Amino acid sequence: MTPEIVVQMARETLVTALLLATPILAVATVVSLLINIAQVMTSIQEHTVATVPRLAVVAIATFVMLPWMLRKLMGFTIHLLADFHRCLG
Repeated sequence: MTPEIVVQMARETLVTALLLATPILAVATVVSLLINIAQVMTSIQEHTVATVPRLAVVAIATFVMLPWMLRKLMGFTIHLLADFHRCLG
């Protein structure tokens, strides 16, 4: 296995991980921003008010995006395993 192949596989792995994590992180960021704005406007500084909705929205987003995420991950895994003949030869 050449260093170029290892670097390419690592790059593909990182890109796939970033692609899978980005939608959930974006949803969490937007919800956090909205909650923080609401807390500043109402002067409510309770940690539970910020944490519970964020966790709920992230759980819902993960549940909704799970089929898409699994398809992407399965495609990546199949591509990775199908490409091993190149690495071994």
